[in-house]
Amino acid sequence: MADLIRIYEENPNQKDIKKVVDVLRNGGLIIYPTDTVYGLGCDITNTQALERIAQIKGVKLDKANFSFICEDLSNLSDYVKQIDTQTFKILKRSLPGPYTFILPGNNNLPSVFKKKKTVGIRVPNNNICKAIVSQLGNPIVSTSIRDEDEVIEYTTDPELILEKWDKLVDIVIDGGYGDNIPSTVIDLTTSTPEVIRQGKGSIEIM
Repeated sequence: MADLIRIYEENPNQKDIKKVVDVLRNGGLIIYPTDTVYGLGCDITNTQALERIAQIKGVKLDKANFSFICEDLSNLSDYVKQIDTQTFKILKRSLPGPYTFILPGNNNLPSVFKKKKTVGIRVPNNNICKAIVSQLGNPIVSTSIRDEDEVIEYTTDPELILEKWDKLVDIVIDGGYGDNIPSTVIDLTTSTPEVIRQGKGSIEIM
């Protein structure tokens, strides 16, 4: 049974954030708000938790396209190869914001992702996300929670999310109604940026 925890984005309660972080450190899964849709996440360093998410999503972990949720751009060098000035400028003017950037991964990726040449980086403009990652001390691996109804696509009400995910995760954070438009995904691994998915973020940033 998952706990439903109400956290206010304007001023996240640090005791509640600590409770979430403790669950993540113990291999738990959380559903949490971002600046786009609600996400399903776990501690990037916990292989068992990563396996749980892959199982839920019905994918093999080493082939899964999960995003890394970072607090800011200072986390980049942990998992991303050195990038050129043009790429850094795009990141700098877009983040935090509703984007997922595909970047070249380096040799420090967690062992389960060693075969991957690229990594999706997210820095959501959401204080709850930032507080969790900051207190955890490393990124969380994340994937959006799609709705089975293709017309709805994404569930926005935390209480409905709890009903559906109650037995699959450990915590559902109620950060208010979510958006139903996902992040814009842009591939920055080649000389010309490529839009993989047009979402909430404007592509004018390039």
